[in-house]
Parts: sequence; C-alpha cells; structure tokens
Amino acid sequence: MAIMITDECINCGACEPECPNNAIYEGGNEWRFADGTSIKGSFTSATGLTADANEAQTPKTMDIYYIVTDKCTECVGFHDEPQCAAVCPVDCCVDDPDYRESKEDLLAKKSSMHL
Repeated sequence: MAIMITDECINCGACEPECPNNAIYEGGNEWRFADGTSIKGSFTSATGLTADANEAQTPKTMDIYYIVTDKCTECVGFHDEPQCAAVCPVDCCVDDPDYRESKEDLLAKKSSMHL
C-alpha cells in the first residue's frame, strides 16, 4: 500500500524532506518521476502511468501536501516505518486504502526507482 496525506494536514512540511523517494510534494507543485530517483527516459509505473521521467506531472492537490502513489514505497528498503508518518505532528500521513502492495511489490518499486 502507499501512504496518503489527509485533509487534516496543516502544511508544516515536516514530511517532505524525510521521504527517501521524493514522493511528497507541496500542494500545487508539479512532480516528476526523476525527482530524487535515478529514473531516466520513459518510465512506466506499477499503476501503469507512462511518462518521460523529467516530464512535469499534474499536482494531486492544490491546497495541502500530497504523496505520489507511484513513487511511495512506505520507506520499505530504507527504514522500518514510513518516515512521513513518524514525523507528522497531526498524524495525517496514513495508509491509503485504495493502494495495497505487498512488501515484495514495494521492494520492486524501490528497485525500479533507485538503480
């Protein structure tokens, strides 16, 4: 599964620098697969999104920080727990029930982003 940020987010930004995949963005900011990863050229994510790694993608939200599901590995392979959830002062970084992935899937996602 991936982590999501709920509407209770206070926009403190504590989560963003903690993400080893650079999957967290401030609301309204575009994101790229290449940000914080070694992805280059055309890339197809586990959810089937295909894009050039440097191509700007539409922000998920405009008002609060958000997590790009295609880049979130719940910190598997980096840390024992999701770091965004560990540092969030209002506990709004939670499991996303719409995206369930096994530990093996998360490790494979990590490997595809960090060669």
